[in-house]
Amino acid sequence: MPGIAAPPFPEDVTTHPLLVIDYQLVKAGHQDEIEKLWMAATRLGFWYLKNHGADAEVDAMFEMGSETMALPLEEKMCFEQGDEGMSFGYKAAGVNAIDEKGNLDSTEFINVAKDDVLAFPTVVHRTYPSTVVTRMNTAIRPFVDKSLEVNGTLLSVLNAKLGLPEGTLARLHDSKQKSGCVARVIRSPPKETSMDEDKAMLSAHTDFGSLSFLHNHLGGLQVLAPGTDKWQYVKPLPGHAICNVGDSLHIFSGGILRSNMHRVVAPPKEQAKFERYSLVFFTRASDSAELRALVDASPLIAGAVAKTSNAQARFWPGVTAKEWLQRRVRNQRIKNFSGPESFKTWLGTEDYSSIAKAGAISEGTVAREVVAA
Repeated sequence: MPGIAAPPFPEDVTTHPLLVIDYQLVKAGHQDEIEKLWMAATRLGFWYLKNHGADAEVDAMFEMGSETMALPLEEKMCFEQGDEGMSFGYKAAGVNAIDEKGNLDSTEFINVAKDDVLAFPTVVHRTYPSTVVTRMNTAIRPFVDKSLEVNGTLLSVLNAKLGLPEGTLARLHDSKQKSGCVARVIRSPPKETSMDEDKAMLSAHTDFGSLSFLHNHLGGLQVLAPGTDKWQYVKPLPGHAICNVGDSLHIFSGGILRSNMHRVVAPPKEQAKFERYSLVFFTRASDSAELRALVDASPLIAGAVAKTSNAQARFWPGVTAKEWLQRRVRNQRIKNFSGPESFKTWLGTEDYSSIAKAGAISEGTVAREVVAA
């Protein structure tokens, strides 16, 4: 498995504690565990998830990802995403701008669309490298099925806590409808020198969709806790996924659920010398779902929106989930980059003022405002 021989996460590195949620207790309706999930989703938007039952599926996906990344670059580039906003396929390193200065990313990844997996061998969006095709039924389909189950359960619980009619969020995330849901395996190269802290400040973002189900073995993920300008590592825990809320749920909930700023940098200390693999399933709303606060369906959401300044700009961007995703994917491509103003059109929903204080983005680039397409 990628990264299995790497040294342990160092004990003398500052980390941000996350609440640990027991998936089996949540699934069983345990109220204390549900309240803990609600606290995590509304305060930071990140949590550990244990007892999710996906360990075997995760291992198989890491094997598939490792085989795919080992293919010749020329072969992988036959399946590259391109510059028009497609989020499915291979993304090479160095094709995305990670900040308003146009600095380039250093990661490569393969995105396999949920729609292509569930319809296989029928092609819905695109074709994939041979390493993906040969493992579609044995590795990718089981992981996608498990991820849909886990995130679907969490959506159902959050649906009830938001006071929405039963099934509201499920209908907005119908697995039978086309969407931007993907299974992604990411590879980052090893770093032989110490991390460039100034450059590391530049890759902050919020997730594009609704819920993320992340698995990794090395450090590198960092969060920016609300009200601070200090990045802190999230320590990987064996057998624990890291879950977080994305932009769509933030908008649907009128800001009650938090889509928090985070970034990926080099792993700390000795871990930096090893290539870093991570695996994530992004649950995203159906392509045709309108991104808007669900004020007509929940008094709780309506009350939150009523207390929010600039609510129209934040929670009614005037786009569908598909359009939101395409904008964010398209506008980070370096071929579509034309300076700070074009980078601003890539941004998501969260508060960038603290990032500005940290020197990552110019003051005034954006002030907690949803950026419409």
